Amino acid sequence: MSLTLEIVTPEARVYSDTIDTVVIPTVDGEIGILPGHIPLLTQVADGELRVTKGGKELFLAVGDGFAQVEGDKISILAERAITEEKIDEAAVEEALKRAEAQLKDAAHLDPAEQEHLHSVMRFAGVQLALKRRKR
Repeated sequence: MSLTLEIVTPEARVYSDTIDTVVIPTVDGEIGILPGHIPLLTQVADGELRVTKGGKELFLAVGDGFAQVEGDKISILAERAITEEKIDEAAVEEALKRAEAQLKDAAHLDPAEQEHLHSVMRFAGVQLALKRRKR
């Protein structure tokens, strides 16, 4: 048996394929999904999502969203998601620096803007860790 995984952000469909297993980062920890999993709705946290297909692993950085498991279909709606090979390390480092600089002047930011910058920083950290892991 196999699973169908679809990962969608507001900008694009980031991933769609038939897979063997997936491990999803959630606000309560990682959840492994195998064929025949019970129905589930959970909040996705910033982190590394691991897909197994045909004995090979694929890694994605995901952040802020929801995952739904229904039958053998997994749908992830995330604010941000990117496959490992599409991560541009230099661009991520620059985005991290900009967010850190903006947070230094946090006195003029409202709490929602501060949380957004913290979220950008968490997602940048996930991307850098994922990209640098194989070095």
